[in-house]
Amino acid sequence: MARPRHLQFSASGSPNPCAPTPTPTPVKPRRLHLSHHHRRSIATMAQLKAARVADVPTLDVVAPGLVEASAATTKRGGSAAAGGGRFSVIGHRGKGMNALASPDQRMQEVRENTVRSFNDAARFPVDYVEFDVQVTKDGCPIIFHDNFIYTEENGNISQKRVTDLQLAEFLRYGPQNEQGKGGKPLLRKMKDGRVVNWNVQTDDALCTLQEAFENVNPRLGFNVELKFDDNLEYQEEELTRILQAILKAHRPILFSSFQPDAAQLMRKLQSTYPVYFLTNGGTEIYTDVRRNSLEEAIKLCLASGMQGIVSEARGIFRHPAAIPKIKEANLSLLTYGTLNNVPEAVYMQHLMGVNGVIVDLVPEITEAVSELIAEPEPDTEAEGLNNQPAKVAATPNFSQREISFLLRLIPELVQ
Repeated sequence: MARPRHLQFSASGSPNPCAPTPTPTPVKPRRLHLSHHHRRSIATMAQLKAARVADVPTLDVVAPGLVEASAATTKRGGSAAAGGGRFSVIGHRGKGMNALASPDQRMQEVRENTVRSFNDAARFPVDYVEFDVQVTKDGCPIIFHDNFIYTEENGNISQKRVTDLQLAEFLRYGPQNEQGKGGKPLLRKMKDGRVVNWNVQTDDALCTLQEAFENVNPRLGFNVELKFDDNLEYQEEELTRILQAILKAHRPILFSSFQPDAAQLMRKLQSTYPVYFLTNGGTEIYTDVRRNSLEEAIKLCLASGMQGIVSEARGIFRHPAAIPKIKEANLSLLTYGTLNNVPEAVYMQHLMGVNGVIVDLVPEITEAVSELIAEPEPDTEAEGLNNQPAKVAATPNFSQREISFLLRLIPELVQ
């Protein structure tokens, strides 16, 4: 097994660029503005807000502030992953990914996967931020989503594979932390093949994993996605080197990966942090059958001792019967995807038994969740007048037929 490369220090004793740098002051977020249709739909759905599903595995095992409690549970012989837990909202790549082709300006508000984006998300009631981690050629974990990075020099567009870059070269792209210093123009390749300027309203420098650990609001949990290229084959020795470099970090986190072997190896290498398997839930087909359905994801998690599944939300809506199987296996369930930017779709997942959602529209979804999924409060006035305990609103129970009927409403609600 190859040993991981250690991070190097300069001759003066100061750390390399993996060391933290000052973080700009987060910008003030926008307030929520719901359309008339959304307000009407939320008003209708709010009548159900006292509803809750049966107890489901909780994410509290790694939630900041709850680590000690979950550790105590484990010491008593209980399972920190079992029992009920509150519905979690996770910021996608921080305060949301950058959809450069979208007419929605909210999708270009702040550069994704940066310290500023993570801290902007922390201003809202999110439990975690999700981000993508790759490892540079010289062994430093960095945060970047795409497999290739693009720039323009002398009128020519060039690309390089992120993992082929030395750390110093990677950090030269985009805005720089050093005042007065300019970086290489940062471009992005779209799904249709176009390469466009990566323009956002509020910019920030690319960052390392170490900078995120040291400069991001400490109350946030980190959902670290281990990023690998689907078009490359990875040997176990190489995976081990990459994963051990990431494991040097110390903070409450959960790991996830679309790469089955990487997820299994991460579980094998450590037992401190939970590992989740990422899947499209059958919405796309791959040569590796383990990636092609929720049923395969369940089997992989049980065989490897992983603690949960992160599915594309469409996969859950297309195959709702998989949710009871996931719960029976004592696995947590998160979802991602554009449907999670629709409050009604998020609330429906709550009713179905999903534990949390990864979202781009952090302000809107956190506000909707607080309105729709709030615990019923006792009537303190009635308690004072009658000198009797206040009555708590009854929790309705939904039959499978009722859930099926509500599921059929989702396409209409999304529209």
